[in-house]
Amino acid sequence: MSDDPEIERIKQRKLEEMIRQQNQHYIQPGIIDLDGTNFTQVISAENYTLVDFWADWCGPCKMMHPIFESISKKYPKIKFVRVNVDQNQNIAMKFAVQSIPMFIMFKSGHIVDKMIGAVGAPGIHMICKKYSD
Repeated sequence: MSDDPEIERIKQRKLEEMIRQQNQHYIQPGIIDLDGTNFTQVISAENYTLVDFWADWCGPCKMMHPIFESISKKYPKIKFVRVNVDQNQNIAMKFAVQSIPMFIMFKSGHIVDKMIGAVGAPGIHMICKKYSD
């Protein structure tokens, strides 16, 4: 252990950075609501990220919420997230979301697949199976 407080601060900062990097390889369970502050960071991860674009007034979107949540527990290698298009119109416009619900699968910030509509459990399973191996 060093007597120099600056060296101790540097070691502590480096340790925290290493822990943060290590944790990036593990996906935390649960669905995250994304907005302009965290969208780019989350979809840029190396892991696959399935984004559910939805709105409060959308009946089919509300029907898909419990299905999306249930299936998220079955695919631990995929991050499941949601974007409310009314509250995040800039994100919806950037990805040409014109119909909801829309599900877009991202990997490293790039779109790899998408589905439009209330696809039900079979649709969500299909896209997740395709990218979970």
